[in-house]
Amino acid sequence: MSEKKTRLTRREKALIRTKNKLSSPWATALSIVIAVLWTIPTVGLLVTSFRQNRVAISNSGWWTSLIPKNWSDFGFGNYKTVLGGGYNLGGYLINSFVITIPGVLIPITLALLAAYAFAWCDFPGKNILFIAVFALQVVPVQVTMIPLLTQYVKWGINNTFWVLWLSHTIFGLPLAIFMLHNFMCDIPKELVEAAKVDGAGDVQVFLKIVLPLMVPAVASFAIFQFLWVWNDLLVALAFAGNTPATAPLTARLSDMVGSRGSAWYLLAPGAFIAMIVPVAVFLFLQRYFVRGMLAGAVKG
Repeated sequence: MSEKKTRLTRREKALIRTKNKLSSPWATALSIVIAVLWTIPTVGLLVTSFRQNRVAISNSGWWTSLIPKNWSDFGFGNYKTVLGGGYNLGGYLINSFVITIPGVLIPITLALLAAYAFAWCDFPGKNILFIAVFALQVVPVQVTMIPLLTQYVKWGINNTFWVLWLSHTIFGLPLAIFMLHNFMCDIPKELVEAAKVDGAGDVQVFLKIVLPLMVPAVASFAIFQFLWVWNDLLVALAFAGNTPATAPLTARLSDMVGSRGSAWYLLAPGAFIAMIVPVAVFLFLQRYFVRGMLAGAVKG
């Protein structure tokens, strides 16, 4: 008994030494330096988005505007111009939310149900079907565009939000099912079996036991899917066109770069509006992100 306690004590001491090394002043200083270097471009974009003097933007760096004598150059005029007026980025921003929110919720919902079936239900051909789902991850998006567009035209739903929701669901499901299935398999089998012995059905087991434990994995995939759908341009242009009724924010920014090169000074506020939402989503879900990514990586 004493030897066991000694071994445990030595193990704990080793863990403490490892923790101390990771939390050393040098590691902390390096983390701060990396964080500052990573943040500088974003700060520069934010500062430039508020500068209204085009000549000063062309002839000086963004850091020169931080001098008190140059503070008069700051204002909200650029944001008012891009959100309203002839650019109407506000409308495209709403379109991006309309596209992205269902484009994240629909594949997550379907993937959770499919992952539960693959993990805890027995049916003929389960393994073959799961391998097929896994193999779909290697299919390039570009290969599917012409067949899907042809089908959407036959259904009469092209140039609508439906084609974007369906397309992002189709493209996101293989990865979602594979990722959530792997996480779901790490749930102790005894926990599910005990619930079924007590009379719980699959629906009750899924809603009351499995789903609460899946929050980290769901949050991890939600971040990936949100970033992919929010920043998407190819799928939106191919299936919904570049019309104000359905085009996302990325399509409008692309149009500003191409056909409105004279309004280059408005790209900074437009780009910052486009990036602030994904950053906010990541910060809100970051506490689940690492847990979801490392789920199943360590056993025991």
